[in-house]
Amino acid sequence: MSGAPDAVGPADASTVRSEERLEVTRDVDEAGRVRLRKHVETLPVEQGVERSVEHADTERSDAEEGDTGEVITLPDGSISVPVFEEVLVVTKKLVVRERIVVRKHTVVDEHVLQTELRREHVTVETDGDVEVDGRTTHTPAPPSREPDTADG
Repeated sequence: MSGAPDAVGPADASTVRSEERLEVTRDVDEAGRVRLRKHVETLPVEQGVERSVEHADTERSDAEEGDTGEVITLPDGSISVPVFEEVLVVTKKLVVRERIVVRKHTVVDEHVLQTELRREHVTVETDGDVEVDGRTTHTPAPPSREPDTADG
């Protein structure tokens, strides 16, 4: 073994320097909901409508010649004549009055994000006279401690 410095250890040494970078991603979260609710309102409506009602009036007259008298005679001898009235029938019909459309739209606004990012810095320290990047630096080596001897 020779006393050459490169024979003692590796000729090159390296380290890795890292730093944090800001990466912003977008996630879609539900911010809320829109609800449409219908309620039924009952309004009183009043409308005049004509209707016909037949009333029976009695009139006495002499029978004419050839009158067959097509009238129903009941067993007790009374005459039955039908009497009619109009019955008002109310129907309700559900009709579409309007359509309500809800549209979503996206609004882009800008938010300022604040955070801290870490960055590593490398400081080169040397012991003794060592040349780094073409520069000669001299950092004094710490004093070495010699073992105690029993001679005193």
